Formats: sequence, structure tokens, C-alpha cells
Amino acid sequence: MPPLDMPPLYAILDPEQTKGRPADAVLPQLLAGGATIVQLRVKAMAPRAFFELAKWSRAETRAHGCKLIINDRLDIALACDADGVHLGQDDLSLAAGRQLMGPKIVGISTHDLAQAQAAERNGADYIGFGPMFGTTTKDTGFAARGVEMLRHIRAAVKLPIVAIGGITEQNIRQVWQSGADSAAIISDILHADDIVAKTRRIVAAHRAGS
Repeated sequence: MPPLDMPPLYAILDPEQTKGRPADAVLPQLLAGGATIVQLRVKAMAPRAFFELAKWSRAETRAHGCKLIINDRLDIALACDADGVHLGQDDLSLAAGRQLMGPKIVGISTHDLAQAQAAERNGADYIGFGPMFGTTTKDTGFAARGVEMLRHIRAAVKLPIVAIGGITEQNIRQVWQSGADSAAIISDILHADDIVAKTRRIVAAHRAGS
């Protein structure tokens, strides 16, 4: 299987981070802005409601040629026919995730070199790495990793790297320049007054040269 080609922006849709705007109003804006991969990240929703949102998101993303990744919930990912699942270190094991997902995408969060190398060794399609900078979106329990550690990880693994944690339109270039194939952004996009324009600027910044 060829290496996964990750776009420069890994958009994340988290209904808790949309400033009260419904997820079904925000996802079309991410797509209109040029997002070609979207992770649906749901922490505080009943499973049935999560599944309904995931099914709708699958239809929307598919219509736009966009990949859909489900965070944490492998069962939801399979049930809605998502393109893949993203697992944390405390979720179902990478090996079990790979067995269940088959050829679909399996990404895993990593926070240090050992975790990154284990993910590569055990068959992940990409790694999330962070937190890059300070973030208020999620308490990871880890200090900010910064671009120097990102460069160290980049030199050690061949897998695509999705950097995450405190990344904004203002600092995303240094993340790309330090070896990340893609950058995951939550609040800087979802809190924007104009999500379409914000997403377009970030995508265009990479096209113009990071």
C-alpha cells in the first residue's frame, strides 16, 4: 500500500468548539474553504446522536471528495463507512484497530519518539504529534513539544506526521517547515467569524509556499 498522502490542513470538527454554531452548519464551511480531510471529534454526545452526525458528515464529505476520519470511536467509523479512525494512546490498541479497519486509514496520537516509532512499527498510516504549543482545547497531560522535537520525530520516522495543539494561522508555517506533512487546527478555525475565509487562507498559504 502506498504511503498516505496527507493534505497540509487536517481540519477538525468538534461540536463543542463551534461557538454555539451547529455542526451541520460548520462542516459545509470547512468544505467550501478547501478542507480535503476532516476529523469528526465528539466527546459529549450520546452514541446515537454521534452516529447520526457521522452518517450525515460522511455523505457531505463524500460529495466533496473529502476524507472523513472519526476520532476515538472505531465502531462509529465502521458504521458510517468513514475513511478512517484516529486513536489515542488510551483507546483500542493500534493492532486491534488495524484488524477491524482493514485497509482503511488508522492514525494514532503520539507524544514522544518511542510512541512515534511504535506507531510506525505497528502499522499506523499516520501519526498525530503534539501538543505542539499551548492549547486550551484538550488537556493532554503533556507539555508543549515545540518545533525542535517535531524535527527530531521527522528525522526518525517515515510516516506522515499531523502536528496538533495550539496551531494557528500565524504559526502554521513553522510547523510545516519543521517537518509536519499536515497541521491539525481546531479552535483557530472553528472560532473564526468567517470559517470559509479562514480555511481558504490557510490552504492558500501552503500553496504559496510554507
